[in-house]
Amino acid sequence: MSLQYLHSMIRVGDLDAALDFFCAKLGLIEVSRKNFEDARFSLIFLAAPHDLETASTSSAPLLELTYNWDDADYDNGRNFGHLAYRVDNIYEICQKLMDQGVTINRPPHDGRMAFIKSPDGISIELLQKGDSLAKQEPWASMANTGNW
Repeated sequence: MSLQYLHSMIRVGDLDAALDFFCAKLGLIEVSRKNFEDARFSLIFLAAPHDLETASTSSAPLLELTYNWDDADYDNGRNFGHLAYRVDNIYEICQKLMDQGVTINRPPHDGRMAFIKSPDGISIELLQKGDSLAKQEPWASMANTGNW
């Protein structure tokens, strides 16, 4: 049996807030959007910049945002556990996100892993590309916030 990873789907309650978070803040790029007028929902597919070239051939992993026009209240039972993205510099991305008002729920104490949440409460794991970076303040001693 052959399997190919296609995408992860999450439901979002506020499409504008979700796109601001995933595109403007996290840096994903919208590659397609399908609106289904009769069923009153939209599917928006996002790719990481590194995967943009292959996104049009369906060979890149994508994030599918499902926006139901009339239903905006989702909890972690109806959305998804977490998404994971590899990053070039865990400290730089966390600082950039904090500067934009994003809470770092699990700071990169170890120079390797951090967790944040989307406006809809989806946990997002950020993993350092390659080896862990050397421990660095303020991250090494920063307290965890909430859950992830």
